[in-house]
Amino acid sequence: MKTSIVIEKDEYGYYAFCPEMKGCHTQGDLLDEVLANMKEAVELYVETLSKWIL
Repeated sequence: MKTSIVIEKDEYGYYAFCPEMKGCHTQGDLLDEVLANMKEAVELYVETLSKWIL
């Protein structure tokens, strides 16, 4: 599955969100951390959705 991820950097670290998945967002101090967190957030989001669909 492919989806868009937006990553923003500010003075506190990184913030990431997926525009196609309302409420799917995360943060991290380092870019690698926010990417790993976002991967996990998307996986959990999809897992939660599949419970509602089934």
